[in-house]
Amino acid sequence: MATQIPQQKRVGMVSLGCPKALVDSERILTRLRADGYAMSADYDGADVVLVNTCGFLDSAKEESLAAIGEAIAENGRVIVTGCMGNEAELIRAKFPQVLAVTGAHQYEAVVEAVHEAAPPTQGPFVDLIPQPDVKLTPRHYSYLKISEGCNHACSFCIIPSLRGKLASRRIDAVLREAERLLAAGTRELLVISQDTSAYGVDVRHEERMWKDHPVRTHMTDLARELGTLRTLDGQAPWVRLHYVYPYPHVDAVVPLMAEGLLTPYLDIPFQHASPSVLKAMKRPANEAKVLERLKGWREVCPDIAIRSSFVVGFPGETEADFQYLLDWLDEAQLDRVGAFRFEPVEGASANALPNPVPEEVKEERYARIMEKTEAISAAKLAAKVGRLIPVIIDEVGEADEDGDVGATGRSQADAPEIDGAVFLRDVPAGLEPGQVVQVRIEDADAHDLYGVIEGS
Repeated sequence: MATQIPQQKRVGMVSLGCPKALVDSERILTRLRADGYAMSADYDGADVVLVNTCGFLDSAKEESLAAIGEAIAENGRVIVTGCMGNEAELIRAKFPQVLAVTGAHQYEAVVEAVHEAAPPTQGPFVDLIPQPDVKLTPRHYSYLKISEGCNHACSFCIIPSLRGKLASRRIDAVLREAERLLAAGTRELLVISQDTSAYGVDVRHEERMWKDHPVRTHMTDLARELGTLRTLDGQAPWVRLHYVYPYPHVDAVVPLMAEGLLTPYLDIPFQHASPSVLKAMKRPANEAKVLERLKGWREVCPDIAIRSSFVVGFPGETEADFQYLLDWLDEAQLDRVGAFRFEPVEGASANALPNPVPEEVKEERYARIMEKTEAISAAKLAAKVGRLIPVIIDEVGEADEDGDVGATGRSQADAPEIDGAVFLRDVPAGLEPGQVVQVRIEDADAHDLYGVIEGS
């Protein structure tokens, strides 16, 4: 008589928040699949649903609570995890039927809660089947998280209370994960953390052996080693650094970009430019001569793209402070900019600061900064018309009525989900996501580029 393998229990996942939370979701699902669970793409097919929440802003909390409510309404068997997990009482008061609540990156607690809610039914042979890691991003790019937590005490932020102090991963473990991702088809590595520049500070930049030589647990060593890895077809991967505070040693990674070891892109959360606002924000490295350093970086690597984000309407921000920021942006000429209206976060010390900015003033300043940065972006992109640049393909479309096929990709100045795109016309047959092609830029607008693959 044949042995019947029992039906696998199925887990659904709703993942909210930043890329760091997405990595947490991938790790949880990878562990659950190794324990014999299958993944469900919808509520109906799931034995239990995980909601990985974001708790950074009140608006994010509202979105998380709405997602929990939807999961309960559609499925009924819900486990909550993530940054909002530290507000278990609030969640249970609103949704008493929630099965369990765990905090950010508490992988073991989440898995244990799933085991209790829907005990695994794997048979005697299921655990012999190799289980690849679960990825929630397309095959060709992957987030590489190098640390947890943060040592800063920015007045508007509660990340340290949600995710704890800085805890760096072993550099050899990070490099092994990167190698494994590339072997599985990744072509672009997006390095993320709460503070990438601080990587290794907590372990005093300890050395580990990697491929017969020592490497420090340090951003520059990590960046250099990542740049020597190769994709399945023997090409250098795109390696993109996110959440980089402008400490002095950041200067050392720019030559790696000029050498082709790193993607010429830095994501630096400046948050503001006015010294008085930065002081009120308790921002680190606010004494750095940033404009001089930007000029120096561009001299070393002319194609470097700088992305940043700024908060407008911070308590005490005067019109003079805001104008200082606009003037600074005129001089800085950043490539990509995101702006956010200040929003009080429960538990943040900024909430107690005097002179809150009225909502209508926040809106007016937000509109002005977006107008300013859009004009800068439009001019920078217009300067690329006629150039030949590398583009990584994200999506290939269907043929239109004339049989022409278009595609969407990104330049090295564009990170997925947050920056612009490159739209391609008349792409050749056989083009696939993940391919890096040379594109002749034909047109541009304020955010995106348009072109054709050279020689197609």
